[in-house]
Amino acid sequence: MGFLREANGPVGLTKTVDAGAGLIGTFPPELSAIPMAAPPACARGRAPHRRIMPAPSAGCPWPSTPLYRAYHDREWGVPQHDDRVLFEFLVLEGAQAGLSWLTILNKRENYRRALDGFDPARVARYGPRRVAALLADPGIVRNRLKIAAAIRNAQAFLAVQEEFGSFDRYVWRFVDGRPVQNAWRTLREVPARTPVSDALSRDLRQRGFTFVGSTICYSHMQATGMVNDHLAGCPRHAACARLAR
Repeated sequence: MGFLREANGPVGLTKTVDAGAGLIGTFPPELSAIPMAAPPACARGRAPHRRIMPAPSAGCPWPSTPLYRAYHDREWGVPQHDDRVLFEFLVLEGAQAGLSWLTILNKRENYRRALDGFDPARVARYGPRRVAALLADPGIVRNRLKIAAAIRNAQAFLAVQEEFGSFDRYVWRFVDGRPVQNAWRTLREVPARTPVSDALSRDLRQRGFTFVGSTICYSHMQATGMVNDHLAGCPRHAACARLAR
C-alpha cells in the first residue's frame, strides 16, 4: 500500500489495526505502542511522487502530514507476510498510478469497505453489477481500468496461491526470502525500479496481472518490507532491519 515516488509478520510480531488512520500490519509489541503523529504537521511501498516536503526531524523527509508520518512510522518497510495485506497493497499501488500516494491513503478505508476488506476470493467474483457500484462510489478512484485490474489481479492472485501455497511464498522468492537492506543517505539515491522489480513485473504480467509495471512493483516491495529503503539516518531503518532477522 507503497511508497517512494509520490510518486508483516515474522515470528513474535503482533497484529495492529488502527481504524482511525486506516493502518494495518504486524509489528513487535514495542513498535505497536508508537503513538500517532499529532496534527497538524503517509510508499510502497513510496515517498511522494511530485513534491517532497521536508520533515522537521532527521531521517526520511517525505512524511509531510500526520497520516504520512503514521504510515512511515508503523508500516512502510515492515516485512509483510500476510497474503491479505499483500493483496491490499497490490491493489492500492495499482490504484495510485498517476496519483499521489496520499490520495490513496486518504481513500484506504473506503477501499477496504468497497472491496470486502481486500478479500481476493470475494473480489475475484465481482461481476458487472458490482463493477457498476464501484464506478459510482465516490470514496475510491473511479477508474474503470483500475477497477477491472483489481478484479483480474484477484483472480491471478488466487492462482498464485494455488500454485505456491501462498502469495507470500511466491513473492518473497524474488529477494531469497529476506529483505534487501539498502543504506541510502539521500532520496536522490533511492531508485524507482531495480532489476528485481523488473523481474517481478515480468513474471506477474505473464501470470495475468495488470497495473504491475516495474515502478509499481518496486513501490510494493518497499511498502511490504522486501527492501528497506528508509534512509540510513532514519530511526526506522534500524527498526525495520531488526525485524528482518
